[in-house]
Amino acid sequence: MENHKLVLPQHLNHYGFLFGGDLLKWVDEYAYIAATMEYPGTNFVTIGMDRVEFKKSVREGTILKFIVEKKREGSTSVQYAVQVYRGESMDENDMIFSTGVTFVRVDEKGRKFPLPKNNT
Repeated sequence: MENHKLVLPQHLNHYGFLFGGDLLKWVDEYAYIAATMEYPGTNFVTIGMDRVEFKKSVREGTILKFIVEKKREGSTSVQYAVQVYRGESMDENDMIFSTGVTFVRVDEKGRKFPLPKNNT
């Protein structure tokens, strides 16, 4: 799954660079969208994010590309790899961030619940 985001002035810190928290929010959001599209009608909560290391700074006006791919599936959880690049590039030199985001399926009371069978 691929998504894009335009970095606007409200996403910048007082030094003029993208707030790391905004990037983490988008990473979590796009991974969640991938999970809910792959498992329709399933309730997920984020339980973890792998290493958080920002490789490059980002300025206003930058278009970010988010690539989200399923990495691993367990009995109640699923993990997605998320890579973030500048613009349309997928060159390693233009990668600004990458991590794994893990979700667990929960029932209406917030308890772990098995993933549906036979999904893609």
